Amino acid sequence: MKKLLRFALTAILATGLAASFMSCGKKEAKAPAADPNAPVKLTVWCWDPSFNIYAMKEAAKIYNREKPNVTIDIVETPWEDLQQKLIASLSANDPSTLPDIILCQDNAILKNVSSYPNAFAPLNGKVDLSQFAQFKVAFGEVNGKNYSVPFDNGVTATFLRTDLIEQAGLKVDDFKDITWERFHELGKIVKQKTGKYMISYVGNDPDFVMVALQSAGTWFFDDKGKVNIANNQALIEGLKVYADMVADGTCLAVPDWNAFVASVNNGQVASCIDGSWMVGIISSQSNQQGKWAITNTPRLSVSGAKNSSSQGGSSWMIMANSKYQDVAADFLNKTFAGSKELYEIILPSSGAISTWLPAASSPAYEKGNEFFGGQQIYKEFLAYSNEIPRIKYGIYNYEARAEVGVAVADILKGSSVEDALAKAEKNVKFIMGE
Repeated sequence: MKKLLRFALTAILATGLAASFMSCGKKEAKAPAADPNAPVKLTVWCWDPSFNIYAMKEAAKIYNREKPNVTIDIVETPWEDLQQKLIASLSANDPSTLPDIILCQDNAILKNVSSYPNAFAPLNGKVDLSQFAQFKVAFGEVNGKNYSVPFDNGVTATFLRTDLIEQAGLKVDDFKDITWERFHELGKIVKQKTGKYMISYVGNDPDFVMVALQSAGTWFFDDKGKVNIANNQALIEGLKVYADMVADGTCLAVPDWNAFVASVNNGQVASCIDGSWMVGIISSQSNQQGKWAITNTPRLSVSGAKNSSSQGGSSWMIMANSKYQDVAADFLNKTFAGSKELYEIILPSSGAISTWLPAASSPAYEKGNEFFGGQQIYKEFLAYSNEIPRIKYGIYNYEARAEVGVAVADILKGSSVEDALAKAEKNVKFIMGE
């Protein structure tokens, strides 16, 4: 047995020495280096032509100065469709139909990465995230890795049609630092004097509720991830205000997003309370220049509530199946994470309030916006964003959002707020397996 082992070891050593001797006699052939100027196409899925798509197009122009061989192919994809296609492909374990880069709503990042941890490319060491507002970076941190490049911060404001509220004998300052109850009262005055609705929302969506909740520093889940719906006093108060405004015609409940945009643009409503990205949508109506102004967001009458909130907010993510992960990371690093020029270009027309801190020092934030009567709206947005309460969305945020949406629909049909929310909480707990 020992002889056999000695023979085997001798054979192995001899083979190794022979291989070493042969390798000394010639150089190993190296794989040809990739051509850095070879054509590359990065496909991007995002939505909203006047905001996200516009920003991506401008980023592509800046990057192409250095990398003219890189084509950024932008495919307009509404958020709901994007999320549905993403989940369908990943659930089927077939990421081949997915793009290189997606725009993801911040409140969906944790769920997506947790559900499909190998589907998204970690950006640690590839993109400098140190200069972003860290509350935004935190949305993309999962198990010590960073998966997203922050974009807009979704800070909300009350956008007011000054000509309409002046017809009602009101002024912009009447809407500053107020509660939702006071907003409702002012809305009744506007409706009585002008015949216009004060505001509009997609009827069965919980968009109004989410703005109100974040301003109160609470959400559908508590800090420990427990469901916080049925006994959430801020949620109860917010829904009662919303139902009352719809019932008396202060708020116009519309069927979908397109109808919502139309109601704002065609003068059906005297205000809009939503994210700063509404600047691009509102400014698209050139005949309304000088007829808009902003002030801060109404608050609920609960302890700790602020006159600042957030709606939406999104970040860029790179898909792990991309053949060009490094190019995609370099592109994002040199534009959304590295170009003050980009934010200076997109700010005036889109209202894209940056969470990349160096951009905030740009003189562009001090400029008045002529469409808004010369008001320094970007400076105002920054002030509002500094007051936004931090919240935790939770892994089951979208499930909770959907159930609260059902509750909203039930309430508008006559169900009590308490009964509708009790049902919603029960359904969410069932989904969570509790």
